[in-house]
Amino acid sequence: MLSSSTPDALWSAPSLRALRPAAVACTDLRFGRDLDRCTLTVPPGARLLIVSEPDGVASTLLSLIAGLSHPDGGEIRIAGATDPSAAGWGRRMAYLGPLPGMYPSMTPRESLRLAGRLLGLPRDEVDQGSERAAAWARIPPEAHDRPIARGGAELLERTALAAALIGDPEVLLLDEPLRAIEARERESLLRLPGPRLTVLLASRYPGTERGLVSHVAYLRGGRVAFVSAIAALEARGLSLSHGGLAAYAEPADAGAERRRETATE
Repeated sequence: MLSSSTPDALWSAPSLRALRPAAVACTDLRFGRDLDRCTLTVPPGARLLIVSEPDGVASTLLSLIAGLSHPDGGEIRIAGATDPSAAGWGRRMAYLGPLPGMYPSMTPRESLRLAGRLLGLPRDEVDQGSERAAAWARIPPEAHDRPIARGGAELLERTALAAALIGDPEVLLLDEPLRAIEARERESLLRLPGPRLTVLLASRYPGTERGLVSHVAYLRGGRVAFVSAIAALEARGLSLSHGGLAAYAEPADAGAERRRETATE
């Protein structure tokens, strides 16, 4: 999905991985009662599930990374940059939350053109990006020029997904996305291609995300308790559930090494 002159084989080479900055780096983030010096590093290309206790903290973290809220302290870097403007990392990241910010009276075509203009894309890129993103989100051709409200919640979510993808983001933040869409179709839509695309997915229902991610970060007490490959969780006979993640985090001394992990490709 992302455009770059660097071939995928070179992009994945160990020497280049060591040189390029983390896709997302949060250091000592503080926010109200939700986050207390929360630190998380996510390398490019990772597909990371974020689960928290209590549930809403994972959504808070993604909101902060997206720039929708401002932390009380700490630092957020996207691809090494701290500037959230379009000149910094504003165009390199997209966010899709549980309440898509679409105008129901607008058509999908109008909504996607607006999204492209807000990103500052040239008109030809807006047109091409709109067509490509609408096709991926499987917006029916007959719905392109009808008000979104006529298509209900499902069309609203498909249009929001397309709007998030129109600029070919390097980092995609997903907070309980596409819940109005049937489970298999939802999984298909969220299986986004591209080894360079980094995906952070916050979910209250971790078991439903099994096929979309390779690693999981578990937040408890406002901090990251551990980041682990899902395969390691399952190797211990634990399910990808709140109970399984809580069990994996205990005892504290056994989990010390896991807490030092970061998400890996």
